[in-house]
Amino acid sequence: MSDVQLPLLQTEWLTLQNQFDSYEKCSLVIKLFSILVCCILVFALNAGVWSMLVVAILWLQDGIWKTFQSRIGKRLEVVEQAIQDNPHHAPELLLQMGMQFNLAWSQSRPQAIGLISEYIKQSLKPTVAYPHVLLIALVIGELYVS
Repeated sequence: MSDVQLPLLQTEWLTLQNQFDSYEKCSLVIKLFSILVCCILVFALNAGVWSMLVVAILWLQDGIWKTFQSRIGKRLEVVEQAIQDNPHHAPELLLQMGMQFNLAWSQSRPQAIGLISEYIKQSLKPTVAYPHVLLIALVIGELYVS
């Protein structure tokens, strides 16, 4: 790789990695907000059924957020592979490998049904489902006790 191409890919990697990490932080905020809202609705306002709906909405939002993050992760893998492989291509081709995130994003984005399926798959991953499943169980338990 020439002296120009590697820094471009490194810059892209740094930008994407920072973005990937920020999505993780926002996912945690969604989870904490879900816990707070659920507890307020269940214990302070006694609105059990409504809190289950709010938790479900926040759970899906977390899944959508993690879907965005997974797309960044896929591009990070492409950039990392390009850096690791250190291919001996023409400089123009190497320049095209970097700065392709939005194109790669749009090419990997499925149509509506596929997109909804992708959101649901992300939502069912254990790291996303937690704590939402437990909050729904809490609400159901609270409804039966009441």
